[in-house]
Amino acid sequence: MFNLVQKRRWYFMVSGVIIGTGLLIMLYSAISTGSAFRLSIDFMGGSIYDVRFTEPGATEEGIRQVFAEQGDDGVVIQRLGEPDDYRWSVRGRFLEYQQAVEAIIRELDTLAPVDTDSLRIERVSETVGEEVTRAALLATVVAAVIITGFIVLAFRQVPKAVRYGVCAIVAMGHDLLVVMTFASLMGLLFGWEIDALFLTAILTIVGFSVQDSIIVFDRIRENIPKHIGEPYEAIVNRSLWETIHRSLATQLNVNFVLVAILLFGGETLRQFIAVLLVGLLSGQFSSIFTAVPLLVSWEKGEIPLLKGDTDLIVADARA
Repeated sequence: MFNLVQKRRWYFMVSGVIIGTGLLIMLYSAISTGSAFRLSIDFMGGSIYDVRFTEPGATEEGIRQVFAEQGDDGVVIQRLGEPDDYRWSVRGRFLEYQQAVEAIIRELDTLAPVDTDSLRIERVSETVGEEVTRAALLATVVAAVIITGFIVLAFRQVPKAVRYGVCAIVAMGHDLLVVMTFASLMGLLFGWEIDALFLTAILTIVGFSVQDSIIVFDRIRENIPKHIGEPYEAIVNRSLWETIHRSLATQLNVNFVLVAILLFGGETLRQFIAVLLVGLLSGQFSSIFTAVPLLVSWEKGEIPLLKGDTDLIVADARA
């Protein structure tokens, strides 16, 4: 049986390179653009245009072109209602000049006649985005505390149960940094913006990341009393191989669905699905190659400033 855990220093090196590169990308973005990420109107403020056409003819690309001609090339467009409602919602930057708004209305009318009675323009305050961000950060912190507490309680029969919870949270942090790196890079290359859906993807990734780690940890907990006398590293490696097939099968099914949506789901969902896919791929990596190897390194006293399990080190040395 190939020893996956034995190569843990290589896994840590790969993660370190990815995270280090990501921090440099975010730093470059902050220096060159003033922010580590490009922010959408959900955070910067802007306008929502709710427009209904009386006839078919308007398309997402046509509407996007109208706003791009007025200097707003980062709008988010969504079709509302039934197909024969001809109703669209457009979210973009706030245009201060009334002339620009009038020009948009005129250009939209060239795509298809606009029902002016149903045209609604609403200003979005940036404070809404700040409140959403605070709520998402609070939710992430609370989730981390609850997850750690749950793991400590569920693994209370295992020595140093808190280490399992901490390793799961570290793997979760790894995934969040990977996602933030991706978002920052795509913002630099293609102008992608962070919106409320990005926060939704983050919270979803948190759940998937921790779930994968707990599955392996739970098998380690079951195997420790079954294989008394075996080196701890061997028990962990056995547990990995016993769970990896089921985990990969589930994860691949999710990945295939996300790739299909990414290719055929339309422009509106593309950024959200791409972020979610990258986050889940990172979670699949970190649960196997970050959380579990980190636990082994901690137990064996390989992490600076963190004390390992003395009895375990002695037992492994004798084995």
